[in-house]
Amino acid sequence: MTRKFLIVSQEDIKSGTVTDKYFVWTEKILKEKGVNPHVVAEVTAREWGIFTGLSDVLKLMEGRDVNIYAMPEGSIFYPNEPVLVIEGKYLEFARFETSLLGFLCHASGISKAAFKAKFAAADKAVLSFGTRRQHPALAAMIERSAYIGGVDGVSNYSAEKYVGIKSIGTMPHALIICFGDQITAWKAFDDVVSRDVPRIVLVDTYCDEKSEAVMAVENLERVDGVRIDTPSSRRGDIRAILEEIRWELSLRREGVKIVLSGGVSFEDIAGLRDVVDAFGVGTSIACARPVDFALDIVEKEGKAVAKRGKFGGKKTVLRNGVVDLIVPASCTGGFAGESYLVKVMDCGEITDEGEKSTELERARERALKTMRDVRDFLENHPSKEDFVQLEVPQHPALIRTPHNTDLIPLL
Repeated sequence: MTRKFLIVSQEDIKSGTVTDKYFVWTEKILKEKGVNPHVVAEVTAREWGIFTGLSDVLKLMEGRDVNIYAMPEGSIFYPNEPVLVIEGKYLEFARFETSLLGFLCHASGISKAAFKAKFAAADKAVLSFGTRRQHPALAAMIERSAYIGGVDGVSNYSAEKYVGIKSIGTMPHALIICFGDQITAWKAFDDVVSRDVPRIVLVDTYCDEKSEAVMAVENLERVDGVRIDTPSSRRGDIRAILEEIRWELSLRREGVKIVLSGGVSFEDIAGLRDVVDAFGVGTSIACARPVDFALDIVEKEGKAVAKRGKFGGKKTVLRNGVVDLIVPASCTGGFAGESYLVKVMDCGEITDEGEKSTELERARERALKTMRDVRDFLENHPSKEDFVQLEVPQHPALIRTPHNTDLIPLL
């Protein structure tokens, strides 16, 4: 079959063809020299985020003779704490590091951005509109990651087939341009599209946004909301525009929502949530910077090891609410009881905990609960100085709290 698009096949990912060349050399050298130690490797980052991508990692490593412990998807993580631990002979997973990190870095970055957007929006809706900014082969992954991170809806139709998420949408400027005028296009949408789809009319194609919003409510029987997608070159004072629109709509009809899209940042969301009912966020979520995860060997043949800049020895995370204690793996009592890292793979088989840890709705609810808990924590402890220091055990330990995030400005 002739290849139509430049997309790496699932088979090449699963077989390890998708890897960095130095892992090919490493594998060859270790095999020829008969070196293949039993190791423990940890995935960590020097930043916070929302852990996503585990579902793909488990599919990647299924059938390999390794054990994996990980945070459940949708979990918050903090700097320098392991989100995933893999145990086994090094050659069982050496060449898969590239794909493993790729799955986690990209998905977790998108979930983190979605989390920040929803955190900034508080009780207002956030919609994922950005898959057009990325390679189409990634659309389902982007929407799944955004949904886990907390968005209220996704726009890419493929999410229905590949993820099981119902997609949402309004109307493009192209529809209005094809009809030649706004009112005809709006009415055509209302005539054709299923009645259970909200009537969110686009009000910035030809005229002033306020004028088109008034035009909509004065000429259409049903208007559930208006969407403003004005390019930045035409916006001016967007708050003033939104306040005018809110005023004029309220004079004419109650309950009409305002949806803002187009180049919306997290700071925009936090600053405008009092006058906007929903935010369509594209680039900020879909093109989020990947989390800079690294995979490092921290134990070899039962002995602690580490390269410079890393903490040696197998570790675990004890979690109490949204406060974490990072300790040696042998220290699992006290502070928060059992390790927050659960066994998701046993000798190459996905465990029941692994299945639960990657279930979509559970992961999303986990992130949303964390969002509420983080907000409460930061409102009660706005600075580290206000936070009562926990009594830590008498052994190596690192404490991490929501102060290790950049969420305070978005409260």
